[in-house]
Amino acid sequence: MLKENILKAIDKNSKLTTSDLAVMLGAEEEEVVTAIRELEADSIICGYPTLINWDKTEDERVTALIEVKVTPQRGQGFDKIAERIYKFDEVNAVYLMSGGFDLTVIIDGKSMKEVANFVSGRLAPMEAVLSTATHFVLKKYKEHGMTLTHEVEDERMLITP
Repeated sequence: MLKENILKAIDKNSKLTTSDLAVMLGAEEEEVVTAIRELEADSIICGYPTLINWDKTEDERVTALIEVKVTPQRGQGFDKIAERIYKFDEVNAVYLMSGGFDLTVIIDGKSMKEVANFVSGRLAPMEAVLSTATHFVLKKYKEHGMTLTHEVEDERMLITP
């Protein structure tokens, strides 16, 4: 139960110290440290990324979601092709999907042209890839459970019966 509570707490705020977690969870700090080490060793905690709203920086970038249809590899299913895809530096995430396509690949590029070059030059030519469909993110409102834009106040008048 301690490990689950640690995961829930750091999922929303990875800056919490082990001391903070111990107080929040009513545990000894050494217990928290041990639990976190075990979670990291078991690859349950895989890293501590920071959520950055890149739209508020000078860094120009575009995010694309690419639907990919593939031929599963004999004896390895989708895993081997997914591994080949996620090893590209441009790739932020790869998900196995249900529905009309097999994988969703999420990438960041400096421009739409750079994304197009990645898709046409590196992704689409892979022997297991049957087809791709690229969608560009126009604006991010919420990511990893956190709002990236300011809350818009409801300006409608309240009408009561």
